Amino acid sequence: MCGIVGLFIKDKALEPRLGELTAQMLATMCERGPDSAGFAVYGAPESGKAKLTVQSADADKDFAGLDAALSKTLGVPVEFDRKSTHAVITVPADKADAARAAIKANHPGVRIMSAGETIEIYKEVGWPTDVSEQFHLKEMSGSHAIGHTRMATESAVTTMGAHPFSTGADQCLVHNGSLSNHNSLKRKLKHDGMTFETENDSEVAAAYLTWRMNQGMNLGQALEKSLDDLDGFFTFVVGTKNGFGVIRDPIACKPAVMAETDQYVAFGSEYRALAGLPGIDKAKIWEPEPATVYFWER
Repeated sequence: MCGIVGLFIKDKALEPRLGELTAQMLATMCERGPDSAGFAVYGAPESGKAKLTVQSADADKDFAGLDAALSKTLGVPVEFDRKSTHAVITVPADKADAARAAIKANHPGVRIMSAGETIEIYKEVGWPTDVSEQFHLKEMSGSHAIGHTRMATESAVTTMGAHPFSTGADQCLVHNGSLSNHNSLKRKLKHDGMTFETENDSEVAAAYLTWRMNQGMNLGQALEKSLDDLDGFFTFVVGTKNGFGVIRDPIACKPAVMAETDQYVAFGSEYRALAGLPGIDKAKIWEPEPATVYFWER
């Protein structure tokens, strides 16, 4: 099952409503994925700064003094904005790698959900509308967002096993389907330096795209290449700092529908996810073709 929604804003006047509209879309997908949910929101970058979104199962303990400890280690002020079990840590861009290393080395209970100039990822176990409300998705603004509701079939119901998965700066992926060659591909990616936090095949797909983009491909080219290298059935919706992409495998057995207007591009596992969007009655609406890359970039 699983449910996917995505919204890529083309008209800046609609950006303040990104969270509201994404939350509305996500709510329609609860029955497709009742065990956990998550979303990635791409906001406006702050010049010279980077963000790390982190999570802890014991946030009261693990977040206490975390900003002060990082500030001391990095030698610069650190901004810390807690949202329930997650927090967004903002640091100078040239300190982002050092901040990530310090968290992994000194704070084992804190897990990094995403890193980059614009991306924030929030995900937890629970009914999707509860997860959305837990992190105040409706109040968020930005240029694009991707959400996922999960019905676990191939791995445990855990926070880390929930989607989206982020394996590169300002990159995320959500997935509906199942890969058959993810274990062999994972070994190859590990050999080439990629690291993994879970046993979820979707994380392998995310890492594969990161690996390809590290070779110089843009998102569209990496998605095109995935048709040769990934076996199984899948629908991917992927975000980067400036881009939004969709691809289905050559069989395309998982449901998907898209809509486009002058204001936005939207994706949903079912049409009902799109039905409440502004101007949907005048939108171009279609089912994405099998083995075809759909890609928008600012």
